[in-house]
Formats: sequence, structure tokens, C-alpha cells
Amino acid sequence: MEEMEEELKCPVCGSFYREPIILPCSHNLCQACARNILVQTPESESPQSRRASGSGVSDYDYLDLDKMSLYSEADSGYGSYGGFASAPTTPCQKSPNGVRVFPPAMPPPATHLSPALAPVPRNSCITCPQCHRSLILDDRGLRGFPKNRVLEGVIDRYQQSKAAALKCQLCEKAPKEATVMCEQCDVFYCDPCRLRCHPPRGPLAKHRLVPPAQGRVSRRLSPRKVSTCTDHELENHSMYCVQCKMPVCYQCLEEGKHSSHEVKALGAMWKLHKSQLSQALNGLSDRAKEAKEFLVQLRNMVQQIQENSVEFEACLVAQCDALIDALNRRKAQLLARVNKEHEHKLKVVRDQISHCTVKLRQTTGLMEYCLEVIKENDPSGFLQISDALIRRVHLTEDQWGKGTLTPRMTTDFDLSLDNSPLLQSIHQLDFVQMKVAWFAFDPGSAHADIIFSNDNLTVTCSSYDDRVVLGKTGFSKGVHYWELTVDRYDNHPDPAFGVARMDVMKDVMLGKDDKAWAITEGGITKGATIGVLLDLNRKTLTFFINDEQQGPIAFENVEGLFFPAVSLNRNVQVTLHTGLPVPDFYSSRASIA
Repeated sequence: MEEMEEELKCPVCGSFYREPIILPCSHNLCQACARNILVQTPESESPQSRRASGSGVSDYDYLDLDKMSLYSEADSGYGSYGGFASAPTTPCQKSPNGVRVFPPAMPPPATHLSPALAPVPRNSCITCPQCHRSLILDDRGLRGFPKNRVLEGVIDRYQQSKAAALKCQLCEKAPKEATVMCEQCDVFYCDPCRLRCHPPRGPLAKHRLVPPAQGRVSRRLSPRKVSTCTDHELENHSMYCVQCKMPVCYQCLEEGKHSSHEVKALGAMWKLHKSQLSQALNGLSDRAKEAKEFLVQLRNMVQQIQENSVEFEACLVAQCDALIDALNRRKAQLLARVNKEHEHKLKVVRDQISHCTVKLRQTTGLMEYCLEVIKENDPSGFLQISDALIRRVHLTEDQWGKGTLTPRMTTDFDLSLDNSPLLQSIHQLDFVQMKVAWFAFDPGSAHADIIFSNDNLTVTCSSYDDRVVLGKTGFSKGVHYWELTVDRYDNHPDPAFGVARMDVMKDVMLGKDDKAWAITEGGITKGATIGVLLDLNRKTLTFFINDEQQGPIAFENVEGLFFPAVSLNRNVQVTLHTGLPVPDFYSSRASIA
């Protein structure tokens, strides 16, 4: 019963209702709270002046809310009655349960009467703090509102059920906590008092003892006050006015405003309305049961989301680790190539060093030998070998001049790592869109001749000319699949199905301009199902009719933002089906590719 507590609290004071009254809007207020939120209106707005002016408006008619500025959620906590030209601005406060209320403009006069009997300022107005509908009180004041005796009884039972632990009623000193209640004696007993005062023998053996909690609920309540007529306070309600939908007394039927109304027996209407409320509660109970099951489903989803998150994170880490491993393997291969180039350069340079060293040693030896020969003083002997030495010197000199003193290898490594494609791929690394899209046709962007039904999932046309209608959802990435069934197909029309830009022409067949891509023929008849597969990852558009693919690929290089599109005339009616998964054979083929 704890969920019911908010229903039993006044929107003004936030406490349990005390002497609640029923406003014409069916909301309840404490009598004292109702008096506290009364606001005095100008004389020109009083019921008497309105009747004198011939307006014919009832005292309980609601004021025109469009002419009233009750309060604004964006203001600083103040509101005013804009419908009353001379009414002062009244501070707007919040009750303990958060509902805004308007306190009186002036303190109520001191009186010893109850809130219902105390005089109400002339021309008073009351505004319901829940629905903010306002009305002007007549001369009866708050006594003109019926008292909610049923609500009082419910509050009494609820407070009894929430009372503190029940004590034994027979303990003389420091009553102990009761352990049982006798339904016949209507007395709560502790164990010692039960054994002493209510022994299980003789006539008392037939008495029924129940737990205190059960006895507390079933215990008799204090006699409830009987509802009396608001117009004739000394008369109890005896009949029910069908036209006014309220209980009335016999004086109301004889001399009051209900004399010409249809009335029925109070008991019969009581049973009828109880039956109607029970039937309504059955439907509400089913909704509540569904809501409980839905909450269980949502709680299970929370657990499933947590489990799926852990699993997905592990999968993501494994995929990234695999990429890192592949990169490390490629790194090792590239380093091996660099080392090979390094060894090759060193070998070439070292071989050239060795060759030059040998050649330089030979040249130096020849030079030293020639110098020693020049020192000889024997002309005949010198001339015998001089020609040969001259030729050797020239030959050796020529050998040094044929690029021998040029390095055969550069010190730079003629290798450049092209990592830009890989970096671009890493930057583009993202999740593939796996979820399916739910959408309907868009009345806002469609041609005016398009006729919508079935929650904007079914369309036809009022014109014999072709008209275009787009889907509400546009796609720029991912793989998407939807179907359209042909409900009506008369006189061989030419409907077109496909995708289009937002600015496609709406008064010609789809595909007549460069803003649409569509299929217009190929077995389209009544009852046919047209499938549209938009793969923006591969930039392709494919069509299916009755689950058979129409050719390999209809369009390629499809890039940008596209909307599902249809063009049709009055001889065609189609229904859109969305939230469909990509066909299995296409998914498997795409994964292989």
C-alpha cells in the first residue's frame, strides 16, 4: 500500500488530506488549504456582474485559460492572474510536494468557525494547484464543494495499517507488544495476558485468534461520516442525477436544479459504477503487470549490457592486439631489409678500400723504384730500361684516372617507408554499423498529392501523375535494407523504388533527374515485394523483387546522403517495411569480398 501514499496527500500542504473537498475538475484539496489559496477577484468578474451583463455563464464555469498567465516555468517564482485587470501580482510558492500554489493576497480574518463555515471574501477565485483550472466561488463559498468521505475512509484505513506496533490492551503497567487479536472480543493480547484472560477452553475456545497485523486491518473503523447534499446540508443523498453525474437529495429533485433531470437509484448506480471501476481496474492491472514484466526485462538488459560490454571490450582488445602483432611482424621484415642494405653498403666500401690499398701500394713501389733508377749515372744502362718505366708510369697513372678515386657506394640509404596509407587506415578505423534502422515515410517533404495511412507506412496518390515521397531517415554510411510491398496495382502504372537526395524533384517519376537512383520495371505486380539494399561501405545500390536479385549491382559509386524514395500515382499503393536485417547471402558474400 506504500505506493498509494501520494494519492492520499494534499498537493498544497503535502500532508494527508484533512476534510477533503472535491473540485469540479475532480481533484481534491483540504478545506483549510482550499481557503488558503483563495484569491479575491475584481468586482467586474464576479458571478453577479456576469449574470447582470447577460453572459449566462455558470458560477462554476472555468475561466478562459488562454487569457490567464497562471505561472511560467522560466520565471523567478512569481505569477499573476492576467485575466483580472485589477488583480495584484501574487507571489507563487511551492507546496512540500512541489506543486505551485497561490497564497491569499491578504490574511484571512480571525474566526472561530471551521474552514467550511467561515465566511469567504466576496468574489473569491480558486485555482486547482494540479491542473491550474480556475473558477469563481458563489455565495456558498467552500460549502458549495462536496466532501470526499470515501477518501477520508481510505486515509483512515491506511493510517491504521501504518500505525506503530500494537500493544496489549490488558497489561496494567508498561503494555507489552501484542501477539494475537481475538476477532470476537476485539481485543489485542500479549502472551501472558492471553493465557490469563483468554484461556483456550470453554466458550473462549471457539473464538478466532489472528495475528495483530491481520487484526489491525480487519478491526472495525470509527463510524464514517455520511455525505450530505451541498445545497441542503441537513439532507443525505438518496438518488443519482445522470445528467449532472452526482448524488442528490430528495429536495434537489423537488425544488432544485435537478428536478427535470433523469435520476436513478443511488444503490443501483453505486453497484454499476463499482462494476465499471472494477472492469477499468482489470485493464489497468494488465498494464501494470506488463509494466512489471517490462521492468524485469529492462533490469535483465542492464545485466546483459554489462556482460556484452565486457565481451566486446575483450574482442576489441584482441583485434587491436592482432593489428599490433601484424605491425610488429612487418616492422621486423622492414628492419631485416635495412640490415641487408647496411651489410651490402659496407661490403662494397670495404672491397673498394682493399682494392685501392693494393693499387696504392703498387703505385708507391713503382714510384720509389723509378726514383732510385733516376739516381743511376750509367747512361747506357738507364736507356735500356727507361722506355719501359715511362710506359708503366703512364699506364699506372691512367688506371687511377678511370673512376678509381670515386666511391662506389653512397652513405645514404635509398629507402623511404610509405606509411601514409596505413596511417590513413588507422585514422579511419571505426565500428561497422550493425544496427537496423526503423523509419516511415515523411509527410513533411512529400508532394502534396501523396496520401498517407498506417502510421505513415502506407502511401498512395490522388493524382494520375507520378509523385515522389521520401523516407524520414537519411543514410550516409553503413549497410541498410528495406522492403516495399505493392498493395494495389491497377492499369499498368510505373512505380519507381530506390533512393534520392533531399532536393529531388517531387512532381516527376523517380530517376528523371540526377538526384535519384531507382528501379521501375522487372516483374513489379500486385503483391510483389521490392527489396532495396544500400551498401554505403561498398558504395553500391542493389534491388530485389520477391527475394531475387535484379542483376549484379544496379548502381555503383553511390556516395553522400540518401533517403529511401518512391514515386507512384493513384493506381498504386505500397507499404514500407523497415528494421530488416541485410539478406544472409549478401552478408556472407560481402564478408568474403
